Amino acid sequence: MSWFESFILGLVQGLTEFLPISSSAHLRLTAAFADWHDPGAAFTAITQIGTETAVIIYFRKDIARIVGAWVKSLFNKAMRSDHDAKMGWLVIVGSIPIGVLGVTLKDQIEGPFRDLRLIATTLVVMGVVLGVADRLAARDEAGGKHRAVRDRKTLAELGVRDGLIYGMCQAMALIPGVSRSGATISGGLLMGYTREAAARYSFLLAIPAVLASGLYELKDAGEGHVSWGPTIFATIVAFFVGYAVIAWFMRFISTKSFMPFVIYRILLGIALYILVGTGALDPQAGESAG
Repeated sequence: MSWFESFILGLVQGLTEFLPISSSAHLRLTAAFADWHDPGAAFTAITQIGTETAVIIYFRKDIARIVGAWVKSLFNKAMRSDHDAKMGWLVIVGSIPIGVLGVTLKDQIEGPFRDLRLIATTLVVMGVVLGVADRLAARDEAGGKHRAVRDRKTLAELGVRDGLIYGMCQAMALIPGVSRSGATISGGLLMGYTREAAARYSFLLAIPAVLASGLYELKDAGEGHVSWGPTIFATIVAFFVGYAVIAWFMRFISTKSFMPFVIYRILLGIALYILVGTGALDPQAGESAG
């Protein structure tokens, strides 16, 4: 991998990680369209450490408060009813599904799941799911002629059941094209949470899973066509770009609809179907390029 490739892929990772459009799919598609080698699951996981570091810094006050309360709850039973302490436990509970499936499906994640036809399908299907979830949230927020405005749930109402459902939604993002934020935010909206609450828990939930995945994949860094230098460079680029994106996205979701992302996902998926169907793009494009 050249330094130019690593810069572009780091830029793509930073731009797409927090948006509900799938960073792993965009890294895969960037390589395919540019006739580069597929950067692979290991490269993707490691560069996500950069974007998750941006999350840690952006939510540093929340994280410090949650971790502090959680640690205290280990020794003080009275603290276990504290909201921040419960959030700490719920992040752990919500991380179980992706941890189990990530290890179980490792071979599929690095192989069959990267087929462009599957990516096209997940882009479209999850685009429709996000659109439905967004529409239901908008209806509750706006009310109507014969329908009162409906209050949506906040993170104070998050329990173990919803935490596990969030976790299962996050685990779906092991398939490129699904989108970690897209799946978890959609799940949150469908369960009746506000946009801001769904996004906030989505980003907090991703921290242990992404960091664990990235650290696990470090052993494979530097193998094949992807060397250590470009990987680290891409991770640094992803951090700076990702921080700017997450700051913008948290402001965006407080007042805006997710429909632009829904339309983009569906159009990109259809375009990918056409390119693969007409033979203009091989479903395994990039695996032998270079």
